[in-house]
Amino acid sequence: MELSAKIYNADASEKGNVSLPEKIFGSKWNPNLVHDVITAMDANARTPVAHTKGRGEVRGGGKKPWRQKGTGRARHGSTRSPIWVGGGISFGPVKDRDYSQKINKKAKHSALRSALSEKLRKDTILFVNAPSLTDPKTKTVKDMLAKLAGIEGFEALNSSRRNVAIMVTPDANEVFMKSARNIGNIDVVPASNLDVRDVMTYRTIIIISPDETVKALEARLTPKVRTVNAE
Repeated sequence: MELSAKIYNADASEKGNVSLPEKIFGSKWNPNLVHDVITAMDANARTPVAHTKGRGEVRGGGKKPWRQKGTGRARHGSTRSPIWVGGGISFGPVKDRDYSQKINKKAKHSALRSALSEKLRKDTILFVNAPSLTDPKTKTVKDMLAKLAGIEGFEALNSSRRNVAIMVTPDANEVFMKSARNIGNIDVVPASNLDVRDVMTYRTIIIISPDETVKALEARLTPKVRTVNAE
């Protein structure tokens, strides 16, 4: 079954349809895989900050507090032992801890295909021919979003809620990115950088220049088939 979706102009008028590859937008919803990939991505982005000093890192403690025998007190070699006030910490958090997790490339791509397909089934993807911009102009993008908010189901585009939409461009369009970066609840990424966390974080996905962007996504996410030469 061939998938297709409506294309809209920046003024929210309809402008034909775009064909969608079933391998990208017709995948089965796999919540467990999506959760695992996002969890791993969050772990890989984590920077350990909490750090406690062990007995070898705290200052002082070089001198033995008292002689080994004859005082009637317990023997100690340093006042920086963990059992002393001001001493090192045992088993505390350290900043060199590694939280990273391995994510297979196939799993990342499969999760992204699954998320995009689910968004399409829920009618939260818009395919838009954006206006061509020669210079950055935030007002142009804001006006476009206000008009697109008139489409049924996409009224939130005109709200101030967080993570309203992410716009996906066919390539790194610097002018378009600069035009949208001052809109706090909108983000712009090229198709090459879109990941499953972006898709699941934002309420709406806006595919800019649908024909080109869909081709870029297809080239990136279509599973490669290995061929074996028979001798």
